[in-house]
Amino acid sequence: MVLLSFDTEEFDVPREHGVNFSLADGMKVSVVGTNRILDLLKDNGVKATFFCTGNFAMHAPEVMKRITDEGHEVACHGVDHWQPTETDFVRSKEIVERVTKQTVYGYRQPRMFPVVESEIKRAGYQYNSSLNPAFIPGRYMHLTAPRTWFMKDGVMQIPASVTPLVRFPLFWLSLHNLPESLYHWLVRRVIKKDGYFVTYFHPWEFYDLKQHPEFKMPFIIRNHSGQQMCDRLDRLIKMLLERGHSFSTYHEFANLQKVSRMAVV
Repeated sequence: MVLLSFDTEEFDVPREHGVNFSLADGMKVSVVGTNRILDLLKDNGVKATFFCTGNFAMHAPEVMKRITDEGHEVACHGVDHWQPTETDFVRSKEIVERVTKQTVYGYRQPRMFPVVESEIKRAGYQYNSSLNPAFIPGRYMHLTAPRTWFMKDGVMQIPASVTPLVRFPLFWLSLHNLPESLYHWLVRRVIKKDGYFVTYFHPWEFYDLKQHPEFKMPFIIRNHSGQQMCDRLDRLIKMLLERGHSFSTYHEFANLQKVSRMAVV
């Protein structure tokens, strides 16, 4: 089983590198990228989960409609990606549910920052996917955290997938920069070990970043961006489909594990 997701936020990475970048500029990039992703998913007949910020939902309602109309899950990703606050759990849910007219079940904190699970539960979320249990110095250094899904304070935790032994991350940067054959092999190893695979990308990765030096983007992010990233994700999806793996939304996965737990009890 494959849990494919996209952190659907206003593009703000240039701000991390001192570039004065407006919300309107960020939305333009992310809208283009999100539509390219939706085209790709539609062509392959697979569903995904879109973790959307309140900013994105409010400023791109037509894209939000396309996401839901095409059968994908919408979850929350805070309100303002650049400045997350303690009230985002509730506010983002209110915004996204108002725009989509659908119940939201999941949350992912911007930049995978830690969250207070009791607040996540109080806000009405069923699952949280704000953990990358990788071996990377900095905010992704979580060597003692579980690699696979677990329960915490009544909320299902769905971490991003990492390799079993050295906890190498298999998120967006890995597909940008690893040889595709190696990335595909590592993904298959994780599925064999864990029974499922969790990964995430961002719409702006599918924008032609290499054509915009004014963004001052690092090479590891620009590498294989735009159409090249569309092609890389397309080949990954096709490889997994050809090997008989199904694609699931996070909510479907959470419900499946809930049923399994109840059956054991």
